[in-house]
Order: sequence, then C-alpha cells, then structure tokens
Amino acid sequence: MSVWSAVLLAACICVALKAFGYLIPARVMEAPRPARISDLLTVALLAALVAVQTLGSGQEIVVDARVPAVLVAAGLLWLRQSFLVVVIAAALVAAVLRMLGWAA
Repeated sequence: MSVWSAVLLAACICVALKAFGYLIPARVMEAPRPARISDLLTVALLAALVAVQTLGSGQEIVVDARVPAVLVAAGLLWLRQSFLVVVIAAALVAAVLRMLGWAA
C-alpha cells in the first residue's frame, strides 16, 4: 500500500466518523456520563501530546531542557499565572539551560 493510498483511506475514515457523529442523537451526548468521558478524554489526549513532545525525539526518550521548562510552566499554571507569563518563563528556562549546554 502506497503512502497516498493510506492517506486517502485515513481521510475517508475521518469523514465517515464525522458523518456518524451527526447521526447520534444530541440527548445521548448531553447525558452526564458521555459528557464526562468526553471531557476526560480531551484532557488525557492533551497530556499525552505534551508528554510525547516533551520527552520524545524520534524513537527515543530524551531528557533535555524541555523537561524543566514544562515543569516551570506547570508550576506557574498551578499558581494561576497568566498564560503569557507561563510561556515566557518556560521559554526563558529552556533557553538558559540550552545556553549552559544542557540540550540534546
């Protein structure tokens, strides 16, 4: 199977799933349990994306300046700082650590 065949198949599956979503009655998705699962699934997918982008480099796990930067960002978010402050502080931490030679 060529790459373009796989891309076309994936696109068709995505369109079919989206069309199937419109067939589900709204009352089913507005019930407390599906709504809660949907909310938790969103958070879990975002957490997985952050973990993969922070620790992944190709097919290996890498601990470099991104890890302390994410930890600083998480701490500042926990302290309810503004998003701009969080992003700038995390970027500064990563930049300083890379300047000091702690980069992969």
